[in-house]
Amino acid sequence: MLKPGDPAPDFELPNADFEVTRLADFTGEKNLVLYFYPKDDTPGCTIEALEFSDLLDEFEKLDTDIVGVSRDNCLSHGNFRDKHGLTIRLVSDIDGTLCEDYFVWREKEAHGEKRMGILRSTFIIDKAGKIAHAIYDVKPK
Repeated sequence: MLKPGDPAPDFELPNADFEVTRLADFTGEKNLVLYFYPKDDTPGCTIEALEFSDLLDEFEKLDTDIVGVSRDNCLSHGNFRDKHGLTIRLVSDIDGTLCEDYFVWREKEAHGEKRMGILRSTFIIDKAGKIAHAIYDVKPK
């Protein structure tokens, strides 16, 4: 698991508009809240995305941007964003590489069935590209 002081794993992923978002876009310029969520347009993920969107202005005052990550594709992200009026950026980690790099791809158990999935987690990355906070297994609100 990642911990404060670790270098943030690099990424280069497409967003809901099929534009590439990179960690380098923020390094030296802004802090970044990088949060991982299981699935677009599900109740918990919608609550989380709406709250981050509602607070985006407050984060921007602190030189901080917000990027959400799931394994959904770009079209799904675009539909999710447009349906709920989200103002945060959503990136697509289709192959799960970034999820593995951040140690959020985990075995989960629900209704007696085990399967792999994203452990809802949030990382605050400082302007130097270091992990300032790593919070695993967060609640949606």
